[in-house]
Amino acid sequence: MLTVDQFWEATYLQSAVYFAGVRARSDRKNKQSKIERLFDAAGFDELIGKGILTAIKLHFGERGNDTFVNPILVRPIADRIRACGGKPFLTDTNTLYGGSRANAVDHLQTAAEHGFGCTVAGAPVIIADGLQSDNYREVQINKKHFKHVKIAGEIASSGSMIVVSHFKAHLPAGFGGAIKNLGMGCAPAAGKAEQHSAKPIFNAELCQGCGICAESCPRSAITVEKKIRAVHYEVCTGCGKCLRVCPTHTLDFNWFVEVAPFMERLVEYALGAISGKEGRVGFYNILLNITPDCDCVPWSDASLVPDIGILASRDPVAIDKASYDLVNLQMGLANSLLRKNHEPGMDKFLGVWENTLGNIQIEYGDEIGLGSKEYRLVEID
Repeated sequence: MLTVDQFWEATYLQSAVYFAGVRARSDRKNKQSKIERLFDAAGFDELIGKGILTAIKLHFGERGNDTFVNPILVRPIADRIRACGGKPFLTDTNTLYGGSRANAVDHLQTAAEHGFGCTVAGAPVIIADGLQSDNYREVQINKKHFKHVKIAGEIASSGSMIVVSHFKAHLPAGFGGAIKNLGMGCAPAAGKAEQHSAKPIFNAELCQGCGICAESCPRSAITVEKKIRAVHYEVCTGCGKCLRVCPTHTLDFNWFVEVAPFMERLVEYALGAISGKEGRVGFYNILLNITPDCDCVPWSDASLVPDIGILASRDPVAIDKASYDLVNLQMGLANSLLRKNHEPGMDKFLGVWENTLGNIQIEYGDEIGLGSKEYRLVEID
């Protein structure tokens, strides 16, 4: 039995995560209103100073994807920042693997097509790592994998930041939330490559010679001659795109060797992304359209579980742990990629990507001081 002092000490050490459910029967209960009330409940006004350039870190979605965070849900955040005296801008970084966001010109076009900008989302768009992903700063962190990490220049330059993440499953990270949006999302292409560093292996006996992997590889690192003949590791970036498109699972990572270090590298980059902004970063996790893939893929698959709601916190580890737990409490949906673990309480992320180890993000984040895995969930009206 805890003493009163022990109880209050434990409560104090737990990071507050504020939660608003998905149900609504009035204008006060709509999602935009809930986002405003979460902003106030989490004390995000304390993060924003007068005249401070404030990044709203988003993922604008790959062309063909339609489950990225809706820009109308970003508008109340931009408006709140402006009301606090800050100067909001919407931002993301260019991709490692090609696609519709590999340089700032294509990225801005994709963002505009998806409704991001002043008209809908309430703030201008700035691609944080520049035209060709060469605008970044070296940030010192002195951790196990990295002494320094590369952080996109305009994110490093911003005075404060609100990180808005679509929470979903992810291969190979297990899940994508606040930590991944910081670690991978705030890095230029060179930083993304440093984090991945995992190279695919292949079993030629399974290969049917369709060539989809070679066609989709952004670096032309795969040779197919009737079957896969080679993966050219000297040019492979380890982005994992070939794994997602292969219909026979010919390609795979060496999960036991590669994934845990990858996750740790990602978390160390997340720490670098908030370095210099300690106490001036807030987080929203949007638990809607909880898909099996990142919004980087040019499609949107069916949700794994029903829509849950929206969370806000000042702690990226706590908000991801709370999101992870809330998803796993749901009954999995039959018409989805979920192969097992449908029952409430079962791990939905392992149910869709059976080799992933998403909990490493949480454990390592807690270990290196990115945040706390201990949280208390506070539901707002």
